[in-house]
Amino acid sequence: MHAPEDRAKPYGPPFWFAYAANTLAMVAIALLFRYADFVMVLGGTELHLGWIVGVGMFGSLAMRLAMGVGIDRYGPPRVWLASILTLALVCFAHLAVTDYANPPIYLLRILYCCAIAGIFGASITFISDGVPPERIAEMIGMLGTSGFLGQVLGTQVGDLLLGGETIGRDQVDQMFLVAGLLALCSAVFVFLATRTHRHDPHEQPPAVLTLLRQYQPGAVLITGVAMGIGIGLPMVFLRTYAAELGLPRIGLFYGAYAPAALLTRLLTRRWPQRYGTKLMILLGLGLMAFSQLLFLVVRTEWSLIVPAIGYGCGHAVLFPSVIAAGNASFPRAHRGLGTALMLGTFDLGQLVGAPLAGVILHQSGRIGWPSYPTLFVSMAVLLGGIAAVYAIATRRANPPIDPDRPKRQQPADPMADPMALAR
Repeated sequence: MHAPEDRAKPYGPPFWFAYAANTLAMVAIALLFRYADFVMVLGGTELHLGWIVGVGMFGSLAMRLAMGVGIDRYGPPRVWLASILTLALVCFAHLAVTDYANPPIYLLRILYCCAIAGIFGASITFISDGVPPERIAEMIGMLGTSGFLGQVLGTQVGDLLLGGETIGRDQVDQMFLVAGLLALCSAVFVFLATRTHRHDPHEQPPAVLTLLRQYQPGAVLITGVAMGIGIGLPMVFLRTYAAELGLPRIGLFYGAYAPAALLTRLLTRRWPQRYGTKLMILLGLGLMAFSQLLFLVVRTEWSLIVPAIGYGCGHAVLFPSVIAAGNASFPRAHRGLGTALMLGTFDLGQLVGAPLAGVILHQSGRIGWPSYPTLFVSMAVLLGGIAAVYAIATRRANPPIDPDRPKRQQPADPMADPMALAR
C-alpha cells in the first residue's frame, strides 16, 4: 500500500522509478520482437513460430491467476522483482538452445511469457494501488507510455544488431545477451520504486473462484482477448512480413508506432474519466481493426509508417481502458487478481491469435491465396466482429460500481455520477 502522501501525489518519485524500470524492461522485450529471426536461424518456419509463441502464452495464461493471488498476498514489489530477474535468466538461457523442435525452446518461451506477465501485472497493480478509482485508467495509460518509448529504443537496437542482409547465430546470441543485461538494469529501478511500499495482505484471503464470481467484469473480458490478438500480431509476424517484402528492418514501424501512441495517450489520458471506458474500448477496437487493412498498402520500408500510426493510436486508446475497466471492478485489496485476470485475457488473445495467424499464413499459401493479405483481412473482420459483440452485449449495461465504496453512496441514476463511467 502506498503512503497517503503518495496517493496525493501520484506522479511522485515511485512513479518515475517505475517508469524507468518499465522503459528498460520494454527495451529488452522490444528487442526480442525479432524472436522470429532466432526461430528461422534454427531452421523453423512461420508455422513453428506461431506454435512456439502460442504454447508460451498458454503457460503464461495458466500462471496468471496464481500470479495475481501472489501479488495480493505478497505485494507487487516481490513479484515484480522476481519476474524481471526471471526475464534476465531466460534471455541468457536462450544462448544454449540449438533446436526449434525440442522441449527447451517451448519451456523457455513459457518462462519468458510468465516473466512478462509478472512484470506488467505487478507494475500495473503497484501504480493503480496508489490512486483513486477514477484515475486508474489515466495512471495505467501514463505508465504505459514507457512501453512506447521502450519499443522505439528496443527495435532500433534490434535493427542495429540484426539489420543486415544475412542473420547468423552470433547476431541472435547478441540479441539475447543485451536483452538480459537490460532486464538486470531494470531490476535496480524496480527496487528503487518499491522500497518504501507497504503491503498489508489479508490473513485468510477468500477463494479465487469466489472473488472471480463476485467481481468479474463481464463483457469487457472478450475485449481483452481481442486486444491480445490485435496487439500481439506485429510483435510476432511483422518481421516475417517485412522479410517477404524484402525489407530487412522493422525499426521504422515502431519508430512511428510509439510516437503516435505516446501522443494519443497524452491527448486522451482523461477521456476514460470523461466519456467512459466503453466508448474508449469501441474506439480502440475500431482503430485496431482498420489498422490491419493498412498493412495492405505497405510496399517499402517508409510505408510501414501508415499502419504503424493506426496501430499506435488504437493501442494507446484500447489498452488502459480495457485493463482499467476490469481492474476497477475489484476492491483495492484484490486489484492484483483483477489486473491478472485482464492481462490473462490478453494472453488468451495471443494464445489464440499467434497459432491462428500461423495457420492462416500456412493454409492460404497452400491453396494459392496471398498469405499476408489474407491474414490481415481475416484479422480485421475478427476484431470488428468482437467490437460489434461487445457493443451489443453492453448496450443496456449500467456503469460498473466501485467495490470499495459503501452501497449507500452509490447514485440511483448512473448518469448522476459521471465519474462512475471511468470505473
